[in-house]
Amino acid sequence: MSDWNDKIIAEFRANGGQVGGQFAGAPLLLLHTVGARSGQPRVHPMMYQKVDGGYAVFASKAGAPTNPDWYHNLLAHPRIQAEIGTDTVDVVARVATGDERERIWSAQKAAYPGFADYERQTTRLIPVVVLEPSGC
Repeated sequence: MSDWNDKIIAEFRANGGQVGGQFAGAPLLLLHTVGARSGQPRVHPMMYQKVDGGYAVFASKAGAPTNPDWYHNLLAHPRIQAEIGTDTVDVVARVATGDERERIWSAQKAAYPGFADYERQTTRLIPVVVLEPSGC
């Protein structure tokens, strides 16, 4: 997975936030996290949705039964950065709940039906994480 992510990250940075292949035309950002246990910096390419006051990302892990590592990293260290296009933004991550989560998640599934497939493949509630700009 690391090589695959490294290629997407390099393409993203070389093309001002645009990539081809399966992510062509999709809103993609690079999420910078800090390892919950290791304290090491990590970078994760992922789709996002623009929401009021920030951006939403989805801990779908392609419908796997467990949440992705980056989600646990955000819970431990919510003050992070995201590369969006050619900008790097300081953000604070928080997990959306209730009506807010449902509204964002429903919009994501409608725009990108693969997320509905992920939901059908797992019994867990896929976390929706809102990234709000901050003055970190």
